[in-house]
Amino acid sequence: MSHTVFSHPKPNPESSPVEPAIPDALVREELDRVLSSHDFQASKLCQSFLRYAVENTLSGHADNLKERTIGIEVFGKPATYDPSEDAGVRVKAGEVRKRLRSYYLSQPVDAKVLIDLPPGTYIPEFHPLRKEGQVPSAKPRTRWFWLALAAASLVLLGSAAAFFWLRAQPAAASLDQFWSPVFQSKKPIFLCAAPVPVYSDVRNPSGQQPTRVQDFVLIPNRFVAISDVNAASQIADMMGRMGQPYKLKIGNEVSFRDLRTAPAVLVGFSYTQWHEIGEHFRYSIDLSQRPFGVSQDGAPTNWTIKTHPDDPALNEDYAIVSRVLYPGTNNIIVELTGISHYGTEAAADLVTNPTLLQEALRKLPAGWQQKNVQIVLHVEVVSGFPSVPTVVATHVW
Repeated sequence: MSHTVFSHPKPNPESSPVEPAIPDALVREELDRVLSSHDFQASKLCQSFLRYAVENTLSGHADNLKERTIGIEVFGKPATYDPSEDAGVRVKAGEVRKRLRSYYLSQPVDAKVLIDLPPGTYIPEFHPLRKEGQVPSAKPRTRWFWLALAAASLVLLGSAAAFFWLRAQPAAASLDQFWSPVFQSKKPIFLCAAPVPVYSDVRNPSGQQPTRVQDFVLIPNRFVAISDVNAASQIADMMGRMGQPYKLKIGNEVSFRDLRTAPAVLVGFSYTQWHEIGEHFRYSIDLSQRPFGVSQDGAPTNWTIKTHPDDPALNEDYAIVSRVLYPGTNNIIVELTGISHYGTEAAADLVTNPTLLQEALRKLPAGWQQKNVQIVLHVEVVSGFPSVPTVVATHVW
């Protein structure tokens, strides 16, 4: 299977790690642009977090940017808040970093400042993305002088561009390597978020009859998990940035026959209709017995959760990313499924984040690009949010 490599280098800051010469007004202008972007509009808490961090840094109060202080001032935690028992600030900081990466990967044309939140700190850094150069006045020069100057400038610019391109290329290339077999099709990709089963009590509310199983009726094709929608949205954003056409389908709008006509990305945790497709792969989600978990060739593994997928107290999850040339359709299928919805959202984060994906793909053997791939992920759930996933197993065939 051949594949085409696309290049999507992110904007690169200039080499200086700290740029005190950047005017505060320029930083605030960029901050307003970032916070009003699509990447941040959906999370008021991420907006508040980033604004608090930037404003404290600009005002010379970076010493306030401690985990406990942020928890109290931004998250509204009580004075007794203990960061060692509540990782909400650390999780949200990771989400802010991901949203910043997504924003700058879209290469915003008006951006003059890169706002970065380096791992391990809550103090942002500001880097110039470009400088407004001024052309100095000069005495007339000979034609040969200007030709030599132009040639030297081209060499210098070419060298600098090559340096920054090569530095950004490995992470950006990870998206191309994983997704290019899917994007080979000339037809729009099906992006499918499957419905989840919901049962409704159809008894007369005024009745005094005891509850019976038969009183609950399945409501088909009506409800989709919010996390599945979030996951599909992440993938749609990535496809848009990469110029790949797609058709978003919710619920049962796509039949198995449709999957024969074009590649598809199937998003949904273990309850969904797509579960049957992955049952025959080496790794699959097994809900037939407790504890619920990942099976390997039909046999149970230790990758299980301690409670039910719908338990609000769930503190971990597992997910499977599969990219397979499916025999039943003769098309590429990418399936993202968690035991619960947390795993599905984390799996989507992995396959749309070039840095996370690059790290995961390092574990695959040479030549995986033209083969079927499965990646098993472990996800910690902190304060109701999935954390950055870690790879626990891979399979290539």
